[in-house]
Amino acid sequence: MNTSITTTLNLGELTVAITYKGIKNVHLTVHPPQGEVRVSAPLTMNPDTVRVFIISKLAWIRQQRRRILAQEREAPREYVNRESHLVWGQRYLLKVVEHQAPPKVNLAPKTLELYVRPHTPQEKRHQVISEWYRQQIKDVVPGLIAKYETVMGVEVREFGVKRMKTRWGTCNPRAQRIWLNLELAKKPLACLEYVVVHEMTHLLEPKHNDRFWRFIDSFYPQWQHYRDELNRLPLG
Repeated sequence: MNTSITTTLNLGELTVAITYKGIKNVHLTVHPPQGEVRVSAPLTMNPDTVRVFIISKLAWIRQQRRRILAQEREAPREYVNRESHLVWGQRYLLKVVEHQAPPKVNLAPKTLELYVRPHTPQEKRHQVISEWYRQQIKDVVPGLIAKYETVMGVEVREFGVKRMKTRWGTCNPRAQRIWLNLELAKKPLACLEYVVVHEMTHLLEPKHNDRFWRFIDSFYPQWQHYRDELNRLPLG
C-alpha cells in the first residue's frame, strides 16, 4: 500500500507543497505557469530537516520562479479571423471558413484554416483546433519512438496526448507508457523530440539522477538547448 502525507510550508510570500512518501531522497521542483514549489520527502524525514533543506534552496527557488513568471504568455484565443496561432514553433494567421460540412483544419503556407459551420461557438472552435493539434503529435510521435527504441534498447507499449498544467511529459516505467503535453504541437518539433527522449529515458532510469542525465547526454546531446527553448517560448 502506498502511503503519502501532504502538507504546506509558508515562508513569507512563498508557499511550498510538501509530500512525504516512500522515497529515499528529497526532490525539489518549481512548476510553470505560476511558479508552484513542490517538495517530495521520505516519510521518515523530520519536518524540521525538510524545512532547513527548503530554506537552504531559497535563492535557487526564487531564481526559478522569476524566470517562470517572466516567461511570455499567449493571450487567450478567440478563434477569429487573423488571430495568431503557433504550429511547430511557427506563427500562422487563423482563417475561419464557414461551410455546411463537418469541421476540419487545414495548414496552408501562411494560414491555419478552420472550417466550421456558420455560428459555431468559440468553445467548439477551440475543441476542433485542439483535436487537430492532438493529431499532429500522434502523427509524429510513433516515428520518434521507433527511432529511439532502437537506440535505447527499450520498448514503449503505449503513448497518449493530454493537457498538462505543469509538465511537458510523464512516464510510467512499469506500464511502459508515456504521456505528452498537447501544447507541444505549438513548439518546434525538436522540442517534442527532446521530451519524447526524456520520457523514454525513464524506462532505463526512473529518477532524475546522475545516471539519468548521462543517458540523456548520450541519446540527445543537444537536450539542454531544447529544454531552454521550451522554457523560453510563450506559454499557452
